Amino acid sequence: MKFRPLHDRVVVKRIDAEEKTAGGIIIPDTAKEKPQQGEVIAVGPGARNEAGQIVPLDVKVGDTVLFGKWSGTEVKIGGEDLLIMKESDIMGVVEQTVATKQAA
Repeated sequence: MKFRPLHDRVVVKRIDAEEKTAGGIIIPDTAKEKPQQGEVIAVGPGARNEAGQIVPLDVKVGDTVLFGKWSGTEVKIGGEDLLIMKESDIMGVVEQTVATKQAA
């Protein structure tokens, strides 16, 4: 199934949180907080400005973004848990450095 958001909405898939702390303690599922980082799966065409022109979004498919703890609406599309939110709910894009990309 393919889903295309409207206007300035973005579909985000949460990136799973770490299973262990820095000290090596395993965190059970019930104690984990929902991750506030995700990957952009789909974007809408953009919002309209006062002149009626479409202003494209700053985020694109594949971007890793940070968003607020209570941002977006949780939906299930094609058996996958996703979030639909407005671009304004996204706090920023996580950009990888060259050293981080080479390590991955």
